[in-house]
Amino acid sequence: MLFYEIKVNYERQTGEDNPGKVKETYLVEGLTCSDVENRLMEEIKPLIFGDCEVPSCKKVQYFDIFPNEGGEYWYKGRVEMITIDGDKETRKAVSVLVQANLLDDAVYALKQYLNSYDCEIISVTKSPIIDVLRAVN
Repeated sequence: MLFYEIKVNYERQTGEDNPGKVKETYLVEGLTCSDVENRLMEEIKPLIFGDCEVPSCKKVQYFDIFPNEGGEYWYKGRVEMITIDGDKETRKAVSVLVQANLLDDAVYALKQYLNSYDCEIISVTKSPIIDVLRAVN
C-alpha cells in the first residue's frame, strides 16, 4: 500500500465562539490521491465549520511507521541502512516515522525499534503530520 501526505486548509471551531482557519498535514494510506483525499474528508468532516481545500497531495515513502498511542507528535527520522556483501559496504538512506511526546523519546524509540537492523540514525525532526490514517484490512 502507498502513503500520501495531504495538506488540508479548513475552518473549524478553534475557541468558544470563533471559527478559525487551520492548516494541517495528514499521512493517509491508500491507492490514489483521490482515494485518500476522500477518506480524509470523511474523517475530518465533523470538524469542518466552513470552507475546506486540499492544496497538496503527494506520494511519500517510509521504510516503516512506529505508532505509540501515548505519543502526541510524529517525528521523521532519516536512517542509513547498512548492508555488507563480502568486502563491500552499501548504505541506503530511508525515512521512518515515530510517534512520541518529546524529541528524546522519539530518538530512544527509534533506537529500540531499529536495534535488529544494521543502521545509523542520521537525523530526527518534528514532523508537521497531525495523524496517520492506515488502510483498513
